[in-house]
Amino acid sequence: MRGKYEPIKLFSSPFTLNVPRLFHKYCGHDMRCLQSFDQFIALMYRPTDAAALGVARVLFGLMMLIDIPEERGGGDLDYRWGDPNGCTFPLINGMEPMSYPRMGIVYLLMWLGSLGIMLGYRFRLTASMFVISYWYVFLLDKSAWNNHSYLYGLLGTLFLFTGANRYLSLDAYRDRTLQPVVPFWNYFILKYQFFILYFIAGLKKMCAEWLSGYAMTNLGYHWVFSPFRMIIGVNLTDLLIVHWFGCIFDTSVVFFLIYAPTRRVATLFASAFHLMNSRLFHIGMFPWTCLTQLPLYYSASWPRLVWKRLSSWNQDKLSENNKKPNPKLIEDQPKKKKIVVSMMIIYCGLQLFIPYSHFITKGYNNWTNGLYGYSWDMMVHAWDTVLISIKVVDNLRNQTLYLQSYAFVDNDRWTKHADMAYQFAQCIDRNVREEYNAEKRLFTNFSIYFDIWCSLNGRFLQRIFNPNVDVLSAEWSPFRTADWLLPLLHELTEMRSMITALTKDVHSWSNNSDVLFVADFPGFTLDNYIVPEMTNVTLTVLDGSIEYTYSNNTEPTRLFKGQRLEDIQSSFHHVKTTSQTPSSMVYTYANKSMNAAPSEKELMERQQSKPILPLWEELSHRYDNYVRFFQHVGNSLLYEIYGVPMPRRIRITPDEDAWTNEYK
Repeated sequence: MRGKYEPIKLFSSPFTLNVPRLFHKYCGHDMRCLQSFDQFIALMYRPTDAAALGVARVLFGLMMLIDIPEERGGGDLDYRWGDPNGCTFPLINGMEPMSYPRMGIVYLLMWLGSLGIMLGYRFRLTASMFVISYWYVFLLDKSAWNNHSYLYGLLGTLFLFTGANRYLSLDAYRDRTLQPVVPFWNYFILKYQFFILYFIAGLKKMCAEWLSGYAMTNLGYHWVFSPFRMIIGVNLTDLLIVHWFGCIFDTSVVFFLIYAPTRRVATLFASAFHLMNSRLFHIGMFPWTCLTQLPLYYSASWPRLVWKRLSSWNQDKLSENNKKPNPKLIEDQPKKKKIVVSMMIIYCGLQLFIPYSHFITKGYNNWTNGLYGYSWDMMVHAWDTVLISIKVVDNLRNQTLYLQSYAFVDNDRWTKHADMAYQFAQCIDRNVREEYNAEKRLFTNFSIYFDIWCSLNGRFLQRIFNPNVDVLSAEWSPFRTADWLLPLLHELTEMRSMITALTKDVHSWSNNSDVLFVADFPGFTLDNYIVPEMTNVTLTVLDGSIEYTYSNNTEPTRLFKGQRLEDIQSSFHHVKTTSQTPSSMVYTYANKSMNAAPSEKELMERQQSKPILPLWEELSHRYDNYVRFFQHVGNSLLYEIYGVPMPRRIRITPDEDAWTNEYK
């Protein structure tokens, strides 16, 4: 039988590797805990001080109390849930939000649940209130999903099943018999969740899109990168610091946090990383939530050590809630322990599998895999949506209605996902029918067409949906790719360097010169309008062949690769792709009404002109959100109890009418 730390020979060479010793040194556990399921259970149920877990619970509850009126939309309940014609995008088709007043009560329950988590009061009940209401709101609208929204729901669920209320809680104060001891798995599962957050995010960044520097551009101008920009310049800052270091950090930081000798340095890097993100992006409490959970990787008793240093009291005079935990074994329940550890292992496996489950849920894939929110592909894909055309055709009257881009929605996330486009079409159909009924028109037969032009990570602008398919009658399934979703033109990806170089060259021509790169599929026609403010418009074919016609001349002009059409006049024109392969083309023009493209110096000056730490503005914004949140909740209660009408703000859109009419 091998001794405890007997070396293991590799490949019969003189080189030996003492794996058990290294495992113990790195993880702090005896490797024999992995030799059998029973030994692993013994490790997971090792009695552990609940102090650090209690502090993590308090801070998580506090973060959620701040988050609910902000990113959960509590301060804008009337905007998000008060419009009877507003469109939502639930994960489960047919799932509808409650009425506006009752959604206010749902948010109140979520807020009270967060407060209960922070205080540790009736923990199981209040944590359940938060978890149930949070997941309900989360599942109601995919267009509001973010990776950290998913993370908050997972953390709330994990805390619910832990003994996080055994320290620094009202429950422990009320019940003096509650020992501040928890099974080790309470810590393990939370640390594992953050491992998934970082590590999978790093793996998702190991792709050409990220490592080539196309995902996040111009971040190097921000003041947080000033030290790097002074040494290596903006372009290398974007590539090396933002992209390469971001990938290295995500994939490695947890490994350094686990290893005691590197833990403090890793904490400094992680703190700097999250503080920088809080300045770079509008991502709510996500950086602060990650910061508050970093101490989980330290000793489970660190709060007691800190308190001991800060307090002049004798430890014997501390409250029962803060007493030193009794190291007695947690009560022996072998069957329950096996079930709990088995469920934990299943959960860990699911968290590894779900971010890569897109080969099953094909209906949620587009040019990227899966819905944004559970895949941890943070910041990997940058979308630029240039044109949103929503055409509603009354087939009975041969009437066409064009809907404004943001009618019935408050963001354009639906334009990138076939499942949400399908749901949006159903919502538009419902609203159109209600409007027709209000005008006492007869029931009609509608068709809805989407023509959406997007660019992904600096590529050509191209359509994402087939504009000739009636989305209202199209088929969609969670397990099949929508056949009306057009593919990303990967064959043009290598031309991004040319796009960057030519864009820079055109911008140098004059203060008003600009460029637009477009690609289209065989047989499709691009309808474009040249406004009078645009002059010196030139269309150049980069690949494929096209037919060009305009409103005053229906005789087509054929253009092939390398040919150009100069001095295009102000009018509607149509560009049909006639080649068997996709066409790619570039418009160059001067726009007298356009502000000049900012130079590198101007970009830097803009960033420097912004306040570095606008703390007062941020606090004022949070205060205003809280005031509105409690107003909405109070109005909801008054309506449900006394029937008092609820006031509701109306979101102002750029145009007064959501519809434009065109009769054919």
